Amino acid sequence: MVDDVRESCDTLAAAILKTCEARGAKIACAESLTGGLLADAFVRIPGASNVFLGSAVTYDIKAKASILGVDRDLLNREGAVHPEVARQMAAATARLYAQPEYGDMVIGLSTTGVAGPGPDGDKPAGLVYIGLRIPAGLVAGRNELVEAAELHLTGSREEVRLATVLNVLQKLHERLS
Repeated sequence: MVDDVRESCDTLAAAILKTCEARGAKIACAESLTGGLLADAFVRIPGASNVFLGSAVTYDIKAKASILGVDRDLLNREGAVHPEVARQMAAATARLYAQPEYGDMVIGLSTTGVAGPGPDGDKPAGLVYIGLRIPAGLVAGRNELVEAAELHLTGSREEVRLATVLNVLQKLHERLS
């Protein structure tokens, strides 16, 4: 199963990179539970450096606030596993990696959740939020898109983490199509 998921990730990442390169878009990530796996999905593809900028692995809740600027009150009130945290992480990573020469063409992706094997407080294993920030020039209707999706995943810790990456890639691919 893990190999099948990785193969699907490779296929989707390659298609996304090709689409982004053709449209002049860049990609940056902010990762928590995936700890670099989302970045790996992109850098596994030859030529990724034409589009992929980097990933801020902010596993610690305080790092989400200090590095990305996620609202501290939100983090204190809700914890890191929350849809608004995912949205803020995605928007923040797009700003963090932005450069004047990119214009407003940086896509921000984020992952936050509980990989398991057990729950994290009142949050069950497999509860994950993914965030996407897509610039106005890349979405129908020409309005910036900042959204979060809630996932309820099952399996081992590794399977939850890989399934999270697959879901981010699927969602981004849908939004860019």
